[in-house]
Amino acid sequence: MGVSAYLDHAATTPMRREAVEAMLPFLDERFANPSGAHRMARDARRAVDDARDRFAALLGARPGEVVFTSGGTESDNLAVFGAGRAGADGPVPSAPADLTARLGTVVCSAVEHHAVLDPVLALGGRTVAVDRTGRLDLDDLDEVLWAEAARAAAGESAGVRLVSVMAANNEVGTLQPLGDVAEIVRRHAPGAVLHTDAVQAFCWADVAELCSVADLVSISAHKFGGPKGVGVLVVRDGVALSPRQLGGGQERGRRSGTQNVAGIVAAAVAAGLTVEARPAEVERVAKLRDRLLDGLVASVPGLVETGAVVGPGGPDRTGRVPGVAHVCIEGVESEALLFLLERAEVFASAASSCSSGALEASHVLAAMGVPSELRAGSLRLSLGWSTTDAEVDHALAALPPAVERLRAVGL
Repeated sequence: MGVSAYLDHAATTPMRREAVEAMLPFLDERFANPSGAHRMARDARRAVDDARDRFAALLGARPGEVVFTSGGTESDNLAVFGAGRAGADGPVPSAPADLTARLGTVVCSAVEHHAVLDPVLALGGRTVAVDRTGRLDLDDLDEVLWAEAARAAAGESAGVRLVSVMAANNEVGTLQPLGDVAEIVRRHAPGAVLHTDAVQAFCWADVAELCSVADLVSISAHKFGGPKGVGVLVVRDGVALSPRQLGGGQERGRRSGTQNVAGIVAAAVAAGLTVEARPAEVERVAKLRDRLLDGLVASVPGLVETGAVVGPGGPDRTGRVPGVAHVCIEGVESEALLFLLERAEVFASAASSCSSGALEASHVLAAMGVPSELRAGSLRLSLGWSTTDAEVDHALAALPPAVERLRAVGL
């Protein structure tokens, strides 16, 4: 088999071998339901409790604040809908205006993952602008929250119920200033719940510290070497949260349903390995990312590093996670480019896929003000724990001729 380069870690990472090995016993001899009362069930429950303790330590939370979910999307949905509708008496209004008047306003950044953005819009919420680097416009946040406070004072709304700002963007990798966000939220909306989607941050930042200001924190196991289908939502003590699933009362009633014991155990192992290796991996992958981006900028005319801030010393990438290299390329279309890269054994994304795998317009790039002609040629090359120098070399060799070929035929 020839050389290949898997550069789509922001979509999903390969599972770590240790996580696979930790998972296997719970698919075989330790298969019992953790909600049962007998010895085998108690064994499964202890495994879940041990994993909960481990995640609590890694995320700067109490064990009772850790809620296991089916992944990042459910964690985000539970946070937005759960906090956005918490304490509602009687039927929840279906009209956005009625929701705002009765339950309060929910607010998020304009570049959130759809797992946050869509629930916020469904609740009649508001979005906050970002600058050309993808960083939240703090002045706009201040204005939005001030205006909502004024509406609440006039009796036009119940105030701001929830603010959600992701720790790191899933398309371009921009880190958000959560400390500054929290200060503005506490000033204008002291009763609001602050949620952060930390799914893309966990590999690269100390989430326990970065997200310590947040009331709700979402992560997803398959982004850091764990299995798909496992997520965590940290719910700080005292935060009101209406469950989205009712039934057996698992997870202290916040998320009913039999726990995925094998997946939870494997996720905890992967999370521990990620945190242990994080300092070295941040340094290693940042060098790979920089070499990849510098090489592409030098070898592909019309290639623009998305949202780059270029100073006398070159591009400043300190405000982004090391694992994401996002570019836009003039004169090509993403779909055609990804097809040629796949044929060259380079696996990447345009960071704008939908459930069918087809491409759709990126709301993130639009919010950053990237011109439409550049957005058409967007490309996300994302690196992770298994990325090698050889993979970067292979991508650097494959991408320039692919772009040249597309330009030659007008694609």
